[in-house]
Amino acid sequence: MRHYYTAEQIRAAEAPLLAALPEGVLMRRAAHALAGAVAGELRRRCGGVAGRRVCAVVGSGDNGGDALWAATLLRRRGAAAEAVLMRPEHTHPAALAAFRAAGGRVVEAVSPTTDLVIDGVVGISGHGPLRPEAAAVFGGTDAAVVAVDIPSGIDVWTGATSGPAVHAALTVTFGGLKPVHALADCGRVELIDIGLDLPPSDIRGFEDADVRERWPVPGRVDDKYSQGVTGVLAGSATYPGAAILCTGAAVASHSGMVRYAGTAAAEVVSHWPEVIAVRELGDAGRVQAWAVGPGMGTADDASDALAAVLATDLPVIVDADALTLLSHRPELVRARNAPTVLTPHAGEFARLTGHSVGPDRIGETRALAEDLGATVLLKGNVTVIADPAGPVYLNPAGQSWAATAGSGDVLSGMIGALLAAGLPPAEAAAAAAFVHARAAGLSAADPGPAPVPTSSSRIQAHIRSALATIL
Repeated sequence: MRHYYTAEQIRAAEAPLLAALPEGVLMRRAAHALAGAVAGELRRRCGGVAGRRVCAVVGSGDNGGDALWAATLLRRRGAAAEAVLMRPEHTHPAALAAFRAAGGRVVEAVSPTTDLVIDGVVGISGHGPLRPEAAAVFGGTDAAVVAVDIPSGIDVWTGATSGPAVHAALTVTFGGLKPVHALADCGRVELIDIGLDLPPSDIRGFEDADVRERWPVPGRVDDKYSQGVTGVLAGSATYPGAAILCTGAAVASHSGMVRYAGTAAAEVVSHWPEVIAVRELGDAGRVQAWAVGPGMGTADDASDALAAVLATDLPVIVDADALTLLSHRPELVRARNAPTVLTPHAGEFARLTGHSVGPDRIGETRALAEDLGATVLLKGNVTVIADPAGPVYLNPAGQSWAATAGSGDVLSGMIGALLAAGLPPAEAAAAAAFVHARAAGLSAADPGPAPVPTSSSRIQAHIRSALATIL
């Protein structure tokens, strides 16, 4: 499990070490690791360190000291080292002295022959965009950048930018990951252990092992009922695609049985003959969780069906058209005691809350979850999942292949299957989002019988392939 920490949590964990260690030891420990990471980047890009040119862009905080010490160590390995001091009077004195003693040069701008720039301008306590002087320095070079802790100009909590910011090829961070490392483009992120004692965080991210631990895999004594029976209420005879995608995703996610209710019953069975499909909700039979909303429309009959499902004591995932209906009848969710997952995109979020998603996507998702008493999955390139009183899960897709029509219908079916298997709602949403992103990436890499753009049908078709890389 990945854990993400606030700047305050990192500072609190650093305090005992700073008090116990001689002055400067913790900074030099970080700088040695940073220098190793920069050296590795130089080897990847240039074939080695000796004879290469690096330039540290140095701010007034500890990150500036880290950058200067790292440049000093690289100078000792044979690199030409330069430094641009953004605030010379506030530069870390010991680091600057060591840098100059090693033969490092202080310059006004990054040289055109520089191979790599170290961004040590702003640390995790910084706020706002790059100041004009720093923006001019980074704007004047095409060299790759290694950022210290965070790319300067990006908010450490929200990952948002409000002006010029550093675009890093690699970010080297110390002690613990910060939300920015999931929420923003930080290039590759390398976490360095500097000996901090950090407790588990309430902001987390799944990895392969976490999905493997939770995903329902049939055992020797399982039958089709014990693996979870997923109910799907989606699509229509006019728009059957959502029903086919949502139902197929539930089938592919190892649901023991899938029951479909809706006017697209004939089309669903033609694609998935293993599904028990009926036209009326009352004829669906026993299920253990419902996936409701994709393509069902917003007419009165759809509203009545949503109310009927939410009136049960079963877990329910609410998506798409059902979210629009719910925005007019939020009491249907507030009155529930059973697990409920809502999966809005930005527009649906605005309908539910009356305002657009701001830069603080973690805070916004938490607030909606607490308001409605439901787990909320806010869609995006980085999916944010919040429980009403539990942890937040961040799932960076790493690509945008899932940004295609019908992709959310697939995700809904996956979440429904995991809820039916008994997973807690936030874990079901986080696991499904993780595998969904993996399936989207695999579908893009596999052109199939003809090179066509990635589609939701092909994402659905790669769910099992994605699971095969994990389970």
